[in-house]
Amino acid sequence: MGVLQRFEHRLERAVSGAFARAFRSAVQPVEIAASITREIDNSTQVLSRDRVLVPNTFHVDLSPSDHDRLSPYGSTLSGELDQMVHEHVREQRYTLAGPVVIELARREDLTTGRFLVTSKASATVTPAASAGPGDASAGEAPVVVEVNGQRHPVREPGLVIGRGDEADLRINDPGISRRHAEIRISTAGTRMTVSVVDLGSTNGTQVDGRRVQQAMLRDGSEIVVGSTAVVVRDPRSKGQ
Repeated sequence: MGVLQRFEHRLERAVSGAFARAFRSAVQPVEIAASITREIDNSTQVLSRDRVLVPNTFHVDLSPSDHDRLSPYGSTLSGELDQMVHEHVREQRYTLAGPVVIELARREDLTTGRFLVTSKASATVTPAASAGPGDASAGEAPVVVEVNGQRHPVREPGLVIGRGDEADLRINDPGISRRHAEIRISTAGTRMTVSVVDLGSTNGTQVDGRRVQQAMLRDGSEIVVGSTAVVVRDPRSKGQ
């Protein structure tokens, strides 16, 4: 029995007859499940011969009518979709970028029966205890980095980005080495410079789309480590 058939059978056992009737709308849960598995298969990133990274966050846009029918049972559906994703990933020997998140949203411009699935790899980020409480202290730091919508302060002399416990900014991305890269801040008089140095990582470091061993950074520079984008921000710049 395939992963989609198991998903359908579990859902049938988990819900009442009223729930089953609600799912006789234009959009069927198995269609959403199939679209998510296709999204996973089409978004693979080869890390090594034995490791293939896939997205872990999925956003499902539904038409107003389909959303209204399915939303009362959203937690049950999301739970079964979550299990289905883990089964598919295990069977295909993929590696998830982080914990699975599935969001069902209403989109006014979709007609009944139409839905859209988008995905992204979104790793969890844990700052070191000494780095401060993220957004709350970011404005006091000379530089901040933005990862998955959250800001983290960077103070002189800098910080190490990595997957291991010894990193100052720990990102749970399988494509990131334990000590992947270091952001360095140096000050000479009134002049401050910010740079990034790759620490011999397995998959390398990119800055603004170019693989580098070392590079100077500016406000808005994008560092990519593994599948995670780290954007450098200067709190003193306008709009920050």
